[in-house]
Amino acid sequence: MKVLGQLLLLLPMIALPGCFTGIESTPKITATDVKRQQITVTEEDEFLSGVNPQRISQWTKGKRFYVTDDKIVLALEPSKNAPKSGDSLYFDDMRPVTSLTGSEDTEIVFHDKNGDDIVYRVSASRQELDQRTKVDIPFTIDMDLVDETSKMLLGKQFYLKSPVRYDKDGNSYNGIKFVPVTITEVLPGNVVYQVMVKFRIDDPEIEEEAYLYLNVGESSKSTRNFSTLFYFKDPHQKYPLINDDVWAKIQRGQVAPYMTREECRLSLGAPAAVSRRNAISTLQELWSYPNGNYLIFEDGILKSVRR
Repeated sequence: MKVLGQLLLLLPMIALPGCFTGIESTPKITATDVKRQQITVTEEDEFLSGVNPQRISQWTKGKRFYVTDDKIVLALEPSKNAPKSGDSLYFDDMRPVTSLTGSEDTEIVFHDKNGDDIVYRVSASRQELDQRTKVDIPFTIDMDLVDETSKMLLGKQFYLKSPVRYDKDGNSYNGIKFVPVTITEVLPGNVVYQVMVKFRIDDPEIEEEAYLYLNVGESSKSTRNFSTLFYFKDPHQKYPLINDDVWAKIQRGQVAPYMTREECRLSLGAPAAVSRRNAISTLQELWSYPNGNYLIFEDGILKSVRR
């Protein structure tokens, strides 16, 4: 029994050595584990919460919808003039029709700029449609949502949270973040995002105008809503211990030795996975990113970057 007890004590020691430093290891932490935290509702989360689509019973004659894609022709009843991307449709009325199975459908009637009828049929009665919180017309954007968003954003200054922005042709690229910007125009977006905002950076040393896409209403629960794109206040104020030189690196998505974990997270975002290793006198962490880069920390301080 004494020998058996000694063997049982040795078993955990045999299983402990790590794989990339030869030191003790703890289980790998996934991206979900890194992001899991108590959810706090912020001012930014609530800012556009009042911008929501109207119920169909509230639609009035002339309500405008922006066409985002030529594919809208696949969703509409046949007509002599199919709307194209960039066109506008104007709501006229609704009328009941009988389906092939004998049930009641509803035709939602619009007109285009030439006054021609454009019809979208829904497999539901008018009564059923009135009970829905919203009715989507495929490949269109409700311009009331764009107008309401414009009232909330146009001419106001915010701090840019995301490094991703777009040029006028819709090509994405990365730029400086955590800088003050002013919203100069609010436009209809595309098939995925309802709203496109144009902004300028409020820094005389940076001449840049660019665009961002975002969702509002119930779609604002997506990963590109107001709170994922903007702050109300300068985020540097939340981190008074970060000096200006390090903050400039963070704004440009850069890291350097001796930055802290929090500084690296602000610069590059949360890692896809974290592995921890206990050395003799230090705790080492390996942060892995989807692009293949990883950071190595010792006791919370960045020691090296591997690409």
